[in-house]
Amino acid sequence: MPSMDIHRNDTVQVLTGADRGKRGRVLRAIPDKGTVLVEHVRMVKKTVSSKTGQRTQGGIAEHESPINVSNVALVCPNCGPTRVGHKKQGDTRVRVCKKCGSELPTKK
Repeated sequence: MPSMDIHRNDTVQVLTGADRGKRGRVLRAIPDKGTVLVEHVRMVKKTVSSKTGQRTQGGIAEHESPINVSNVALVCPNCGPTRVGHKKQGDTRVRVCKKCGSELPTKK
C-alpha cells in the first residue's frame, strides 16, 4: 500500500456519500487500510453496555466510522479542495497544492 497524502489534523472535504460537502479535521489516518477518520463525518451509533464494577453508563453512543481516502479531498488554505502533488525541497519532500502551486502546511 503506498503512503497517503492526507495526514492527521489536515482539513478535508468529503466528495461522495451521504456526507458529501462536509468539511472536517482528520482525527486518525489508517494507511494500511487506506482510510481516515474525519471529525463529525459518517457518524454511526453503537450500543454500549455498562460494565459491572466500573462507573460506565450503558446506552447508545455515536462515533465516527472510517471513510476511504479516495472519497475525501485535502483543503488548501488558499483555493479550497485540491489534489496533492509533491516537490523536492533540498533533501525533504513537501506537499504542494495542484491548483495554486503553494506549499501545503504539515502539522506534526
